[in-house]
Amino acid sequence: MTRTTAGLATALLAVVVALAGCSSPPGAAPSATAPTPTTTVLPTPVVEVPIVTATPPPARRSAPPVRVVVTTIGADVPVIPVGVEAGGFMELPVDPAVAGWYRYGADPSSAEGNIVISAHVDAPQYPIGPFSRLRELPAGASIEVTDASSAVHGYTVESVTYYPKTELPVDELFARDGTRNLVLITCGGDFDARTGRYADNVVVIATPRNGP
Repeated sequence: MTRTTAGLATALLAVVVALAGCSSPPGAAPSATAPTPTTTVLPTPVVEVPIVTATPPPARRSAPPVRVVVTTIGADVPVIPVGVEAGGFMELPVDPAVAGWYRYGADPSSAEGNIVISAHVDAPQYPIGPFSRLRELPAGASIEVTDASSAVHGYTVESVTYYPKTELPVDELFARDGTRNLVLITCGGDFDARTGRYADNVVVIATPRNGP
């Protein structure tokens, strides 16, 4: 018998011995005494979970922004809700003196998410818009947003950044959770007469002065 065969035999023997230990010895008569019935005891719960209704709470009513005031640059801009154009771009009012609020994102009273408001810097047959001066905003400047319920929400400018349009951090700017910033966007940088577009986006990030 080889060492491998001997090892296998030993292992099988151990299994047989173990199984034999679970039964009565050979020739032993089975016990005539019936087992005493026991009472089943349920485990004590560690944490009591409150019973709540399965009906979801009513949806929070949106309070869209209707006005943005940036005193430092003399901007007082009405705001209207906008969506997405067929090409996937954020829809904007034609008039640069009117800004658009991205209505699929947060509003000023939302517990989470960025409030995104954007406007053209200029447009054919219109004067240059107030958002053309966003690039002049210093850190610490004040911005006030009035919502449809007439509540005024205050923000403080944290940064002003130029992004090439192909590098705009869309997911970060349009975040729907984890942040409560105000994001103002317009065009900037060099103007390409062939395409009729500016090379960059000017992005202002402002943090809420009050609130949770």
